[in-house]
Amino acid sequence: MTEPEKIVWARKGAGKYWLDGHFVDMPSGWQFVPSGDPALTRRVKTLSPDYWVVKRKVGSKEFNAGLCAPAEIVSQITAQLNKERQDPAYQKKLAAGRRRRERIQREYVGDFEDAVLAFLAFHERWHELAVKFAKIVTAFTTPVGSGTVARTGRIPIEERARAAVIAWMRHNTTDYDHRYIAPVAGRRREVRRELAKASLEVLKSYRRGLDAPAGCPLWTALQAQEVKEPPKPAKPVVPLPDAGEFWL
Repeated sequence: MTEPEKIVWARKGAGKYWLDGHFVDMPSGWQFVPSGDPALTRRVKTLSPDYWVVKRKVGSKEFNAGLCAPAEIVSQITAQLNKERQDPAYQKKLAAGRRRRERIQREYVGDFEDAVLAFLAFHERWHELAVKFAKIVTAFTTPVGSGTVARTGRIPIEERARAAVIAWMRHNTTDYDHRYIAPVAGRRREVRRELAKASLEVLKSYRRGLDAPAGCPLWTALQAQEVKEPPKPAKPVVPLPDAGEFWL
């Protein structure tokens, strides 16, 4: 039976790791391997007889910071990966994978924009505004790594589109970002539901083809926005990270 991974916690500037209720030093002969190179991480986990998974917390969110593992094994794997990555065949495979991801991303951006337009369902009188609104929301929520609801695969694209519109309106047409919310369990969720209901009411005028309400926050917010095309997801090949440059 495979043993569970040993997880340690790190804080910026602490220099130590929190393990089993107290701070400990990294074992002698080990080194820290920052996250960011999936191939290196996978091989270290596979080939190293022992390693730590390093996590850190920012606010209420948890992130994988990297690994701690024997330096000799990390050095051997790093050298092997660098050798493989200099092979023209690897570069060709990498370029093909990048083109495939770009194609998939372009297709998803188009599908998501269509889903947003379908959710908005503005009257033809407001079609141009709906197109602008859909492009703005899509550009903000679909970039790879954005961490927004548009990137999740847990819910249908129609629900993602609805959630993305509501989230954008919450941050751009309400006082949510500046409102004091009491630190009471469930209160923030309650506020979000209230603002979502108000946002849906704002959309009704545009869906019915009525005049924009005086001082409409959506109209004001959209007029202040510029439509930007979502950036391409391609990433250049970079050298393996130097653990000494990491924040730890």
